[in-house]
Amino acid sequence: MKIAVFSARRFEREYLLDAFAHRHELVLLDTPLSLQSAPLAAGCEAVALFVNDDGSEAVVQCLHDLGVRFLLLRSAGFNHVAVGKATALGIRLARVPEYSPHAVAEHTVALMLALNRKLVRAHNRVREMNFTLDGLVGFDMHGRTAGVMGLGKIGRLVAQILRGFGCRVLAYDLYPDAAWAAQFDVEFTDLDGIFRESDILTLHTPLTDRTRHLINASTLGQMKRGVMLINTSRGGLVNTADVIDALKTGQIGYLGLDVYEEENGLFFEGHSEDILQDDHIARLMTFPNVLITSHQAFLTETALRNIAETTAHNADCFERGGPCENELR
Repeated sequence: MKIAVFSARRFEREYLLDAFAHRHELVLLDTPLSLQSAPLAAGCEAVALFVNDDGSEAVVQCLHDLGVRFLLLRSAGFNHVAVGKATALGIRLARVPEYSPHAVAEHTVALMLALNRKLVRAHNRVREMNFTLDGLVGFDMHGRTAGVMGLGKIGRLVAQILRGFGCRVLAYDLYPDAAWAAQFDVEFTDLDGIFRESDILTLHTPLTDRTRHLINASTLGQMKRGVMLINTSRGGLVNTADVIDALKTGQIGYLGLDVYEEENGLFFEGHSEDILQDDHIARLMTFPNVLITSHQAFLTETALRNIAETTAHNADCFERGGPCENELR
């Protein structure tokens, strides 16, 4: 099978080539998938797309017209793809339901520690031969209340890590698992409770119509003054304008982001020679208590290997015409 792999960045190419091991013909394309770039898939039976590629109805229709019959998502999330449109056109889709929940969970806690102990500021000072400690005071995470929103595999691992630090862990999930919570000494609560009591709040829910802008002026107003907010899930969970206002007033004391609601066309690209057009992220970058990483929480050797191998497996299933356990319908 000939597969056009969009957004095939240098960091993942060797993993893709190893996983496919000449079973399929890969056309590795650095460019993201969009309506303009879709014609590059001409002559391919399948397209492999990444988390920020455009899988809208118009793009799916264009791919179908080019003869593409399979979409291989190199991600767990699929809110960027018009699944219904693809299914209606007879295009089969599969995703990577998990690649390394440990990678994302560990990065989440790394953001907490870096913000709390002001590691970026401390590192920059030392590089300038400045060894003063003023302005670097943090807090003991032991004994603090951490709220985990969403208890999928990543959320559960974050909760377990935070219990290891000695945090009191509150959790909110639509389907609470009482047995798991008892095993790891985690307390389930409602939305009001997790907003009201958390010193640290970390987001691990999928992006749906219900959760879009879950963090907004109203919910921020329910939180403790100086709360630490972490988002390594989906950018659209957070209303960026409201978060900026909360940072300006001190309602948010620390903000760690690995995702951003307008990251398409910004993250995964080099813009050091460009004029930044996004006023929201430009403003976020001015705050000393904000730490942003560019959607790299997943970026470990284990995760990249698992993504590539699962994508290759999905391609094998589709080529054989049989069922695929990772198929979206």
